[in-house]
Parts: sequence; C-alpha cells; structure tokens
Amino acid sequence: MSNPAIHTAISRYPVPSLDSLPDDILERILAVQEKAKFIPNVFLALAYRPAEFRAFFAYYDAVMEREGSTLSPAEKEMIIVATSAANGCQYCVVAHGALLRVFAKAPLLADQIAVNYLHAPISPRQKEMLSFSLKLCRTPELIQDSDYAALREQGYDDEDILDITGITAFFGLSNRMAIVMDMQSNAEFYTMAREPRK
Repeated sequence: MSNPAIHTAISRYPVPSLDSLPDDILERILAVQEKAKFIPNVFLALAYRPAEFRAFFAYYDAVMEREGSTLSPAEKEMIIVATSAANGCQYCVVAHGALLRVFAKAPLLADQIAVNYLHAPISPRQKEMLSFSLKLCRTPELIQDSDYAALREQGYDDEDILDITGITAFFGLSNRMAIVMDMQSNAEFYTMAREPRK
C-alpha cells in the first residue's frame, strides 16, 4: 500500500509534456538534460506558463552568469541556499545545496549553511555577504548605510553589492513560486556530490 504522504507529482499545477513545448523552451530543457543527465523539475514545472518560463530563466541568466561578476559560482550558491532556507523553500535548498556541494567540492557545506551560516566553515568575507543577503531577504526595510559599509570593509564594491542583491531578490521570487507550486526536488539532487571526490 502506498503512503499518501509521499509526493508523486512534481507540481500542484499541470506539467506539460515535452512534445507540447515551444521549440525554444524544449531546446533549453534538452540542453540541461544533456549536461545534468536528468531534467531538474523546476524546468518542467515552470514550463506550464511559457512566457513566465522565458522571463524567469532570462533573469536567472542575467544574475547568475553576469560577465564581470567577482562572486564565485560557489558564493552565488551560498546566497541561494542561505536565503532559500530562511524562506523555507525545500526545492531550492535541496537543488542549490547540490550545486553548492559541486562547486565548493565540500560535501557538508550546503547543510551547514542552510542550518546556520555563522557556524559554517566559510571566510569572514563570505559571512558578511550572507549576513547582508539574509537581512535583505527577511527584513529589507532595515537595510541601511552601515550594511553597505560592512560589505565594503570586506572588499565588496557597489557592483558586488548589486550582484548579491540581484541573486537574493531573484531567489525570493523563485522560493515563493516553488512553495506555492509545491515543487518537488529530483531525487538526484539529494545525493549529488555527497561523497568527496577520490
């Protein structure tokens, strides 16, 4: 007998079949599948509304792949994991926790940051980055000059601050979409990069 508490659907909304998708969306999904060897559920779930899918991933590319950004891929994922945990977004913590483990080559780091970044083995500079992103995530009205000064003391400039802000803000949207859609993480994400490379 199956357990009704175990999800079988990846979203509470309809998930379109691959052969029903517009060509540009299908092309992006197949490119991700080729690279990852599976299709992350976020792509399938968001394909329900093609115009929003395009806007979502265009902004994702803009903030995550911005040319000239000094934030490393691992640092970007740290922001996503910390703020997604604060927002209670299981999908994003699980999926981006996996990416953080891959980029940082640190099997424990994503869990440590998701629980309490202050106790994670990261640099004081990275802790200041996460302090700012979490304040922006949870209490943006309290951001003030001293927050920018603290970042600058750690070597961040105005462009870095906009990068941190863009990632935090974008994943605020992503978290809320994933929560309301009841988006479920792929099983592959849970085990990805859990063991150190030999």
